[in-house]
Amino acid sequence: MSSAQNDTVTVDLAGRKVTVPKGGLYDRYRMVPDLDAIARDPRVSGVDFFRRLPKVQVDSPIGPTLTPNFYYAIATARLTMLAPSRAIRARLPEELSPLEIVPGIGLVSVMFFRYDVCDIDFYTEAAVGIAVKPARHGRLGFFDLVSGLKNEHLHSYVLSLPVSSEIAQVRGHDGYGFPKWVTGMDVGIDHHRTTARVTNDAGGVDLSLLANTPAQRSYASGERVGSLTSYTTIDGAWHSTLNQTNVLSAGTTRGSSGITLRLGEGRMSDDLRSLRPKRTVRFDVMTEGQAALHMPVPTSVLSRGK
Repeated sequence: MSSAQNDTVTVDLAGRKVTVPKGGLYDRYRMVPDLDAIARDPRVSGVDFFRRLPKVQVDSPIGPTLTPNFYYAIATARLTMLAPSRAIRARLPEELSPLEIVPGIGLVSVMFFRYDVCDIDFYTEAAVGIAVKPARHGRLGFFDLVSGLKNEHLHSYVLSLPVSSEIAQVRGHDGYGFPKWVTGMDVGIDHHRTTARVTNDAGGVDLSLLANTPAQRSYASGERVGSLTSYTTIDGAWHSTLNQTNVLSAGTTRGSSGITLRLGEGRMSDDLRSLRPKRTVRFDVMTEGQAALHMPVPTSVLSRGK
């Protein structure tokens, strides 16, 4: 065995064998964390947010599992762009409708995530997503639109969601219904620079980002908690997945100054090009935060009007 192999252990997820870091959080706790021990990790600012979120065991396509999945130290970046509703609708399932800021113009985003400490160990992730109307709403009220645009409670449909680890891919694809695959990925987010690079199947660049990090504002734990509801289908049935984010340090800039997003060749770039984004309207970066990702639950959706 190589030293790299000695540093991992194999676990079973409903018949899928995946490797995880030996002695890592998943290996030690199997989703039943010792919050007192995790609080001693210097990368974790505190665990009060998680003490108020008891875990429950549920059945899932990956077998019995505990939910929510806890993310104790994360950083994220989101580029929000305007795109024609016609292009967006062409990529959405019939049951979902784009969130429009004016008739004919919707919102799409490119997101990058760095999960330094979480129940399934370190990994990075990227996404191309579409802002959609809440699935069970007919007409969208003014409050819903304003709330969505402030990124405090968004609803989305994801086209691409590459990840850097095997367990994140299996759980995300088989358990949540997300379009996940494993690829090489580097995500670096600090108070000065935000960088990301997603690799394609040939080892080249699928998509990359280089940007100045917006000035950050600090928040007390629990002061600013946002949510993202994502819609997926599992075995042909619609489900919604709730992700709650405890924002600890974040900032926003308007427009695209100081931001370089490069599209290469690959699934993410193809998905973004298909949406025909017109321009970047805001750049949100959270240099410090936490999250609780709940398992999907069945949901009803209303077919959009013709």
